[in-house]
Amino acid sequence: MSASGKWDDLLTRLTSGGIVASIGLLAVWFGGPIFLLLTTAISAVMVWELVRMLDKNAPAVMIAGSAAVALLIALFVPVGYAVPLLIAPVFVGFGQLERRRATFSLFSVMILLAGYGLFVLRDQYGFLWMMWLVLVVIATDIAGYFAGRFIGGPKFWPRVSPKKTWAGTIAGWVGAALVGAAFVIWGDAQAQVIGLSVALSMASQIGDIAESAVKRRVGVKDSSNLIPGHGGLFDRFDGMLGASILLLMLGRLVAFPPGLS
Repeated sequence: MSASGKWDDLLTRLTSGGIVASIGLLAVWFGGPIFLLLTTAISAVMVWELVRMLDKNAPAVMIAGSAAVALLIALFVPVGYAVPLLIAPVFVGFGQLERRRATFSLFSVMILLAGYGLFVLRDQYGFLWMMWLVLVVIATDIAGYFAGRFIGGPKFWPRVSPKKTWAGTIAGWVGAALVGAAFVIWGDAQAQVIGLSVALSMASQIGDIAESAVKRRVGVKDSSNLIPGHGGLFDRFDGMLGASILLLMLGRLVAFPPGLS
């Protein structure tokens, strides 16, 4: 690939990414019903994309609709009732898909748990901590993108994700650490936020790689073509998916949020 070819998609990615980011930022800022609706819509579209990738004959709209209804109800009931609701759409899809049911089951649960966790994070801990998570994922993505193209070098896992390099992977960790350091310096958060930021960066990259592995397995380049330069919502939010799932688990292992005095 020529030097200029490395940057052919940059303008498109920046434009469409900026629009998506602006919509997301406004929803995070307002919180409440607006963020709830956006979270539900994104989760449902990701399930729709997942079904279409795995089995084109399955009723993707119906399965995604059941996921949206389950998530919407789960956000209004105690957590003990919410968890089975979030798992229930797996059985709807399991009965409709003719192939790759295990992959659907795993990823659909992750999508709905992540959507649930994101709303809980915004609702319980406010705008600032929600932005911390968002900035960690964005910093990971941007640092990895530019380091991979400027530095290049050995590939991380070429058979699954040919464009990802070790330079980009490590740069993503550094970018996330800088976000954490900013919260320590200007937000008076505890220093362990830096380590947690790096951990979430790693989880974000794992989410990205996992989705790449699914696409490689089913032979598609993008989950859909909804976002120019990025593919589908699953392509755009796969990193947030991994980070959100880890954050849900971290809430049981460490005191969260780790302090903003």
